[in-house]
Amino acid sequence: MEHITSRHNPLMGHIRKLVGSAAYRRATGEFLCDSPKLLQEALLWQAEITAVVSTSPLPRLPEHIRQVQVPEDVMASISPVKTPQGVLFTCRLPQAPLPQTLTGRRYVLLDGVQDPGNVGTIWRTADALGADGLLLVNGCADPYGPKTVRASMGACFRLPVWEAGPEELCALLERSGLPLYATALRADTVSLEQAGLGRCAVIIGSEGRGVSQSLLDRSGQTIRIPMRSRCESLNAAAAASVVLWEMVRQGGLEE
Repeated sequence: MEHITSRHNPLMGHIRKLVGSAAYRRATGEFLCDSPKLLQEALLWQAEITAVVSTSPLPRLPEHIRQVQVPEDVMASISPVKTPQGVLFTCRLPQAPLPQTLTGRRYVLLDGVQDPGNVGTIWRTADALGADGLLLVNGCADPYGPKTVRASMGACFRLPVWEAGPEELCALLERSGLPLYATALRADTVSLEQAGLGRCAVIIGSEGRGVSQSLLDRSGQTIRIPMRSRCESLNAAAAASVVLWEMVRQGGLEE
């Protein structure tokens, strides 16, 4: 166990940069997590933890993990939240290049969903309801930003996520024989329970813009979530939850 008392220590500076910069996370190949709960999940799912910083001694961790104890004022200076939970840790970014084909049955494609809390919540829900992966396109929130990781509640260690451009993702879905559906209104729109969701990818658009036209044009079918006429739409995370539940209802849930 190391003891660091200076806010200007290089590790503290490294952590601050991981909090604030997606480009720095990509360049260094690391991301930051906070909370004892996330640390338990990371250990359980064998994430590649590089350093753990805490305000009090922790149970023994694997020897290859750097352990650092800091005073509370130093923790406050590096924590991404106003009320730190006493534990921060750094992990290697997963090496998950876009596969040649997708072999699973259900995928969620997020189109320009920029709120990290929504992306993390959808990631968590997709993991819980049996999705095989999350696809991000058109400037979604960084999946490995601190707010997204916190909202994922450990799904970031279990369920793969891929980022790519629209053309690349559509080509991947076509190679994989996965039909693409969009949550949007069009002349051929069907109610959610009438759509065949046994094996497909479903697009959830941003709350402000909806599904982008380029992806809408490539969608084989559009689906709507039944709701009262006085309500125009749902929050992106809520819409994804309803769609994922219908996927489970139609296709069952596997571990």
